[in-house]
Amino acid sequence: MRYSVRHRTTYRYMQDVAYSHHLLHLAPRETSTQHVENYSLTISPASNTRVERIDYFGNTTEWLAINEPHAVIDFIAESEVIAVRPPARDPAQSLSWEGVRTFLEDAAEAEPDVVQYMFDSGMTVFSRDLASYARKSFPPERPVLAGAIDLMSRIHAEFRYDTTVSDATTTVDCVFDMRAGVCQDLAHVAIAMMRSLGLPARYVSGYLLTRPAPGQEKLQGADASHAWFSVWAPPFGWVDLDPTNDMLPGEEHITVAVGRDYGDVAPINGIATGGGDHHIEVAVDVFPIN
Repeated sequence: MRYSVRHRTTYRYMQDVAYSHHLLHLAPRETSTQHVENYSLTISPASNTRVERIDYFGNTTEWLAINEPHAVIDFIAESEVIAVRPPARDPAQSLSWEGVRTFLEDAAEAEPDVVQYMFDSGMTVFSRDLASYARKSFPPERPVLAGAIDLMSRIHAEFRYDTTVSDATTTVDCVFDMRAGVCQDLAHVAIAMMRSLGLPARYVSGYLLTRPAPGQEKLQGADASHAWFSVWAPPFGWVDLDPTNDMLPGEEHITVAVGRDYGDVAPINGIATGGGDHHIEVAVDVFPIN
């Protein structure tokens, strides 16, 4: 499936900002099931300095500086992406969860890209007994992918999707206590639970094609960024799971970046001198174009 994606973010400040620096994760990521045909970023006002690089996790990032006074910043990221359905995987054929943990403990130096996702990160630190919750999905010798799918389904069933109870700083403990949050929160809870058992899990940011209700037109700007998590399940490698929708992502999920948690892959991070209070407007459009 070929998609056109348009992600527009506008910052409006109460006063002029003297200058600002920004780090962006807006370019879709090249993966085994996704090819980026083209990508462009338009910034207004134009940046004085702009540098593109690949970060530690393999994501395309852009760093930019705006050194002239401005009360509004407009970022428009546009891309065309081809996504294909991941190959079918039999969860029962994945290595047992204890086997995964033992393998990584014995071969940490051989799998550094996987081992780094076994440890707490800034936004997945927890003090609640998440391990007890997770263990219900991981009885002895259960294949790791089967356990992760069961955990995903339990989170979907027992945690309420609610856009009013959390923000970008809400902790895993708070989400666990409320049993509620948005896609970012559900991904963080799932990641923390996997790590509580000594298993690697990583955060995935991206987009999801949304479909309007029957008989209604799709509204412009009505889509949104999405988030899910990924588990390492030999022999399949990394496998994505979406607890918000209780599904293994397919060709309607578009990956932008991966990291330990949201803090590693926030679409736009930055600092500004001046400006006072500000308001953010976000509009996302994902359209199939074939």
